[in-house]
Amino acid sequence: MTSRYHRLDRFLSARLQISRSNLRLLLAGGRVQVNGQVEGDRQRRIGPFDRVVCDGEILQANRPRYLMLNKPAAVVSATRDDHHPTVLDLLPEDQREGLHLAGRLDFNSTGLVLLTNDGDWSRQLSQPENQVRKHYRVTLEKPLTDDYVTAFAEGMWFEYEGITTRPAALKIRSPFEADVWLCEGRYHQIKRMFGRFDNKVLTLHRLAIGKLVLDETLQPGEWRALSALEVSSIFS
Repeated sequence: MTSRYHRLDRFLSARLQISRSNLRLLLAGGRVQVNGQVEGDRQRRIGPFDRVVCDGEILQANRPRYLMLNKPAAVVSATRDDHHPTVLDLLPEDQREGLHLAGRLDFNSTGLVLLTNDGDWSRQLSQPENQVRKHYRVTLEKPLTDDYVTAFAEGMWFEYEGITTRPAALKIRSPFEADVWLCEGRYHQIKRMFGRFDNKVLTLHRLAIGKLVLDETLQPGEWRALSALEVSSIFS
C-alpha cells in the first residue's frame, strides 16, 4: 500500500479517465465526497486511507491495517519468494492484499514481525531518529563476558557500509544467552556484532519493537491484529 498523497483532481482524473472540463463540473456540482463530506477543492490532498465517492460510486475506501506475527524459523521476511514460504504465506489469502513488512527478520530468526498497509507508519518505525528500540534474545556458541557489553555500548565499525553502529545495550542473562536492544537494523547486524568476538549466534528471537511486545499467546506462525492503542503506543 503506497502512502503517497495525491491532489484530488489528479486522483479523480486517473480513476475516472475524464477531461479537465468534466472534472471541474463534477467538483462544482457537489458530486464528489471525501470522508463523507462534499469536496469541491481540486487541490485537496488525498491520502491512501481517505474515502472518496463520486456519484455514489466508491473510488477508494482503504482502511489501515496493522498485524503482529510470531515468525517461525525457515520463513522468509518477504511478500514473495520462489523457493521458501514467506510471512505473508502464513496469513489467509483474504488477509494478504496490500500488506508489507515493517521490519524484517533473517531466514532462521524468529519472533515479532509487523505487517501493515500503512507506509507512513512503517517508515516511522525504521527511522533511527525516532529511537524505536528492538529487543532480541540471543543464544551463543561461546560464553559471554563483560567485554561484549562495553563493545556493544560503544558501537562497532562496519567497514562494508563505512559506518559505526549506534550504541546498543546488551544484558547477559547466562553464560550463553543475552538480551540485546538496538535502534537500527543493519544487514545481519547482531550476528556481525557477535562475530567480532568470533562467537556464532545459534538462535535470535525478537521479543519487542518499541513498546509493542510479542503476544505470548501467539504460537509460531500465528498472528493477530493490533489494537489502536498498540499502534499508537509503539513510538512512546
